[in-house]
Amino acid sequence: MDFLKTLNIQAQNAGVSTGSNWIKSKGEKISSSSPVDGQLIGTVTGADRNAYDAVIAKAQEAFQVWRSWPAPHRGEIVRQVGMELRKYKDPLGKLVSYEMGKSLQEGYGEVQEMIDICDFAVGLSRQLHGLTMHSERPGHRMYEQYHPLGLVGIISAFNFPVAVWSWNSMLGWVCGDISIWKPSEKTPLCAVACQKIIQTVFKKNNVPEGVSCLLIGGKDVGEWMSNDQRIPLISATGSTGMGKAVSAAVGQRLGRSLLELGGNNAIIISKDADLKIALIAAAFGAVGTAGQRCTTTRRLIIHDKIYNKVKDLLIHAYAQLKIGNPLLEKNHVGPLIDKAAVSLYLDAIEKCKKEGGKFIVEGGVLKGKGYESGCYVKPCIAEAKNSYDIVQHETFAPILYIMKYSSMEEAIAIQNAVPQGLSSSVITNNLREAELFLSQLGSDCGIANVNIGTSGAEIGGAFGVEKETGGGRESGSGAWKVYMRRQTNTINYTDKLPLAQGIRFDL
Repeated sequence: MDFLKTLNIQAQNAGVSTGSNWIKSKGEKISSSSPVDGQLIGTVTGADRNAYDAVIAKAQEAFQVWRSWPAPHRGEIVRQVGMELRKYKDPLGKLVSYEMGKSLQEGYGEVQEMIDICDFAVGLSRQLHGLTMHSERPGHRMYEQYHPLGLVGIISAFNFPVAVWSWNSMLGWVCGDISIWKPSEKTPLCAVACQKIIQTVFKKNNVPEGVSCLLIGGKDVGEWMSNDQRIPLISATGSTGMGKAVSAAVGQRLGRSLLELGGNNAIIISKDADLKIALIAAAFGAVGTAGQRCTTTRRLIIHDKIYNKVKDLLIHAYAQLKIGNPLLEKNHVGPLIDKAAVSLYLDAIEKCKKEGGKFIVEGGVLKGKGYESGCYVKPCIAEAKNSYDIVQHETFAPILYIMKYSSMEEAIAIQNAVPQGLSSSVITNNLREAELFLSQLGSDCGIANVNIGTSGAEIGGAFGVEKETGGGRESGSGAWKVYMRRQTNTINYTDKLPLAQGIRFDL
């Protein structure tokens, strides 16, 4: 395929890099097959312990130099990275679609998100600000400033194989940090492609070797990173179970963790909703990326006066969905990532039925021409209760649960009655309902939207979560502070030494 040649993806690829250099390793061979057609794309040699230690050592060396570069100069490197990504948007978007299985439009959108975070980070490089405060002591000045933190470990998931790395790396780089990336072993070639794209920029600008490191591998690599005191921050995206393990390991060594974990997101559809908006928001939120987003809409909480009407609209909309090769723009839904994901999808359907769920749009695995990979499934809808055990847990698949409510207070209570706290939404033209949803009595999620869906976030706002989804904040707003250490400074410019709180210590 032409896009593989353009990105210099080979049949066999190295999976350990310190930027421009690729490190020899005796780690496991990781095969990447496309869920689109089941074809082997290529193999990658993962990191062994020796290669891992060599990468971390080089990263430590690079930090000593990189942190001394003025932040606007680091921002200039990120600006050039953004320009390079613009050149490769088409082939990289196609690789994301082919290796992960999301629609081509979503593949392009993910690369655009990388470009957007580059632009954001460039501006940020001239705005890494602190505060000044008045001192209680005469002749003293107080202020705060931020310094680079050091090495940032990035553990990313398969569903966004490039964007989440860029969130962390671009902000980390302008802050003066080093990125150590362990991508999902399910989408390793996207990571290899990204590393190759930035090599040109780094070489041209004499960026220290080790500023951008890649460590492809399995669970053991993630464990090495989580337990490594040389890496002060671990940013991890994935399941709640994985996040708990990372948090425990990092916390035990008193490191920092930035976690973006499982979601169980709901849209409340008010009797005062614009149903055209509600339908598009619900359908895209539920079936986009084949339900494999942490922000996927998994629950619809519908006012009882319009419940039957919305149900009919959903049934009609789902009948229009085109499922197939995501590289064909006519298709709305691509495959699940692998057959293990298909099994989890089928198990969830059976569990829902056993608990009493009634499917108004049936699920199932698609077979025949075009579906040879065995990873294509039907998006489905079930009438269910929020209290069902299966509804309380995230299933990474296009399964939508719908339920009724009679008052906005009840709807908010249902929305909040799950362990996860990522994204939430209300569709209403009633100002009072909208404001209640956004108030301290409303949604308990890190993201709360009005008249848009749960899925799809702009990089200008901090992408963040609450409860079992981890509590992290990434991307925009003040998220940059996570990648730096804060320091308070006091300067005495007098010939006396008054003590705080009026304490006297005379000699």
